[in-house]
Amino acid sequence: MKTKIINLLLISGVFLTACNTENKSAVKSYHSLEAPVAKIVAKELTAHGDTRLDNYFWMRLTDEQKNAEKPDAQTQDVLDYLNAENDYKNAAMKHTEGLQKKLYDEIVGRIKKDDSSVPYNDNGYSYYTRYEKGMDYALYCRKKLEDDAKEEIMLNGPEMAKDHSYYGFGGQSVSPDNKLLAFAIDTVSRRRYVLHFKNLETGEMLSDKIENAGWGGAVWANDNKTVFYVSKDSITLRQDKIYRHVLGTDQSQDELVFEEKDETFSCFVYKSRSDKYIMIGSDQTLSTEYRYLDADTPNGDWKIIQPREKNLEYNVAHFGDHFYIRTNLDATNFKLVKTPITATTKENWEDVIPHREDILLQSFVVFNDHLVLQERVNGLRALRVMKWNGDNDHYIKFNDPAYLSYPTTNLDFDTNILRYGYTSLTTPNSTIDYNMDTKEQVVLKEQEVVDPNFSKDNYVSERRYATARDGVKVPISIVYKKGTEISNKTPLLLYSYGSYGSSTEPSFRSDRLSLLDRGFVFAMAHIRGGQEMGRYWYEDGKLLKKKNTFTDFIDCGDYLVKEGFTSPEHMYALGGSAGGLLMGVILNMKPELWNGVVAAVPFVDVVSTMMDETIPLTTFEFDEWGNPKDKEYYEYMKSYSPYDNVEAKEYPNILVTTGYWDSQVQYWEPAKWTAKLRELKTDDNLLIMDCDMETGHGGASGRFARYKRTALYYAFMLDLEEIIE
Repeated sequence: MKTKIINLLLISGVFLTACNTENKSAVKSYHSLEAPVAKIVAKELTAHGDTRLDNYFWMRLTDEQKNAEKPDAQTQDVLDYLNAENDYKNAAMKHTEGLQKKLYDEIVGRIKKDDSSVPYNDNGYSYYTRYEKGMDYALYCRKKLEDDAKEEIMLNGPEMAKDHSYYGFGGQSVSPDNKLLAFAIDTVSRRRYVLHFKNLETGEMLSDKIENAGWGGAVWANDNKTVFYVSKDSITLRQDKIYRHVLGTDQSQDELVFEEKDETFSCFVYKSRSDKYIMIGSDQTLSTEYRYLDADTPNGDWKIIQPREKNLEYNVAHFGDHFYIRTNLDATNFKLVKTPITATTKENWEDVIPHREDILLQSFVVFNDHLVLQERVNGLRALRVMKWNGDNDHYIKFNDPAYLSYPTTNLDFDTNILRYGYTSLTTPNSTIDYNMDTKEQVVLKEQEVVDPNFSKDNYVSERRYATARDGVKVPISIVYKKGTEISNKTPLLLYSYGSYGSSTEPSFRSDRLSLLDRGFVFAMAHIRGGQEMGRYWYEDGKLLKKKNTFTDFIDCGDYLVKEGFTSPEHMYALGGSAGGLLMGVILNMKPELWNGVVAAVPFVDVVSTMMDETIPLTTFEFDEWGNPKDKEYYEYMKSYSPYDNVEAKEYPNILVTTGYWDSQVQYWEPAKWTAKLRELKTDDNLLIMDCDMETGHGGASGRFARYKRTALYYAFMLDLEEIIE
């Protein structure tokens, strides 16, 4: 589901009438294997007078069952099934083991082993991360801003993670006096973190330990001994409480300072860039609310900036005597306002950047003399720079047809230097310092691709537009290697996400070179449900308009076939999480358009999950998908839910992935879906599921280990193309 989903012009003259049952892998060894058959235990699920039959409901386990020292009978049945699927996947893909190893080696081989981040300065120190050769985890470091300063290793990732199969670092924050470090660690991959504290002067760990915290870690008050943190509901994993903790005391003594009682909201806490205020935010899809506290008075009273209202969204930054607020108040594409700290409610909001119908305001950065806006113009992120007096108002110029630009770490108000990041489908990620007055810029670092044959000039990027069935123009970003022959025999991978207003950005990935260098075209479909073309693009792809997301993707696929980039015999689709829902739907809607589909941690059991408010993250997603307790939404969800719409028909080759400890999309959704597909599909194409028994939604925690699954994705597609080298 769930994160913070990865379209049917009928093209005359193009053969799209049947699935590729006689595909190139038809003679592969998996045909001699016996696929797992999950037991059937019929369970009727009734709502609104409608009954759904779920033969695999039994696969769902509680956290208590999963964490039990000895598995009960149901747990053992689930483990046996998941392990059987893993064994089948291993056997079916055994002939690709050499290819997977080669892909993995070349992917990690392009990564600089002793890499380091561009340092940023804060409160007298320079902070950075670095990797040592052969290490899967980073060293988190700092140096004093003085000549010949020695490196201080705050956290030694390789040493800390060495005895763990999963080790995830969450938020880290240094106390205002630079002496203490708070950091969050997850060793289960369930996104329930433990907060720890370290004395940076002595290297000793404090006895304080806070369980069940959120990813963001701890937020320091200015007294250097009080921290605020978010706690999660133990069942739903909703961030619902903010506590105050005083160092040296037990967690049981922590004081609850805010509880989010509305189950459709979650909460979070952070410190303003000015370090003046502690901020608590509550949000859901369509509404937000913020309150603030002077960081010098951690025991003081919290004040609300603007009480929550339905359909009113805003986020807050502090500068001088004002709060600067990005809001959708009378502004579909958002605008920027300011309000005095002494009078913060909406009737006091004064426009700084008015609303514009054709430009989405995504974020902003305030400096003493400048204002920087991150806007979305014509589907791409643009950086606009201006002085407060309106002089020198300009956009930073970029040359690629599709790209991603974004502000990075800008902690200093009193500077004319903006630090931003830039990447495109052909350009590795770069960190750049930009002089907002002279427009001069310095590339501080460009991601190094460790390959003597790599040059960004060897690749071609294009921006195309497919016409959706309702006439809307849907952007497609495309990249391929120069010299690749574009025809109906060219293999092509189409990717998207399409939910939560999260835009699919045309950025560079060095692992993608393993496909491009073997003749693949890679395409991104910027479908509705994202926010590429403005806020309406998102509004037009959720709730009762959600099907636009799916048909847009199919229409993009049809366009690529019509334009001669590929054919159904050579086209592949990939999406993860909510993008995995997209994969599930397009498999049901138009299976004959794809030779293979990779559905990563897919949210495919939409109705059952959204009906059950005990499942993590369900309650505050009603404004994204709708609440199926309302009959209209129930019927609409059911009409596209992948699990509910599996039919006895031919499907293409399918690879499904999941993680046993996934907190975003519970493992049983892809597991049930795989079992039902195996039960009903009438073809003999490959269907495999990879369940990582040690990780959750994001996969492996190390910077190299995660690429083993990428190598599996690529080997799955390359094998279908009979590309074995």
